[in-house]
Amino acid sequence: MYDINLTSVYYIYRLDEKLMFNLILFGPPGSGKGTQSDKLVEQYGLIHLSTGNLLREEISNKTPLGLEAKKFMDKGQLVPDEVVIGMIDSSLEQHKKARGFLFDGFPRTVAQAKALDKLLELKKTSIASVLALEVNDEELIKRLLNRGKTSGRSDDTNENVIRKRLTVYNNETTPVADHYKKSKKFLAVNGEGSIEEIFSRLSEAIDKKLK
Repeated sequence: MYDINLTSVYYIYRLDEKLMFNLILFGPPGSGKGTQSDKLVEQYGLIHLSTGNLLREEISNKTPLGLEAKKFMDKGQLVPDEVVIGMIDSSLEQHKKARGFLFDGFPRTVAQAKALDKLLELKKTSIASVLALEVNDEELIKRLLNRGKTSGRSDDTNENVIRKRLTVYNNETTPVADHYKKSKKFLAVNGEGSIEEIFSRLSEAIDKKLK
């Protein structure tokens, strides 16, 4: 017997009939955002749009945007928002018939959120929902320290470094969350429990938006 979520299957059918469904998933380091992104992309037929992956792909393909981004990265500078937005625009154009996109790692600032809103408006679509996985700091630290035993990442093995990463994340995302709260698109989701429990909460939130 296969465990089929009939509600979600119905809404996948609805996605084909309706406008593009675009989702932003927030989550601090250790929240399981990567795992949940993969499950959501599979469940709802979305395109996983990670700005980090886009950068690497554009640079690898030596596109004009990739070459421009590489200039800044080689100098140790942040890639300007307009270059990142250009890459997102390119990806949207490549997937015009997509059911929707899951944005991962973007936007990180209010300026980026506003730029993304304008770009999507030009494409006659918008962000439908912003879901944020909430996990208490002590649980995140425990997860990251455990991950550090096998990840090979030095920043997963030092508690002080982890705490600084969480502070940076909170400082970055709080203003972005406030931006989307104004349009009633933001929803905090409990990110503690089993992978399936968390996925069920996220799916429930998405299905309500798709009604």
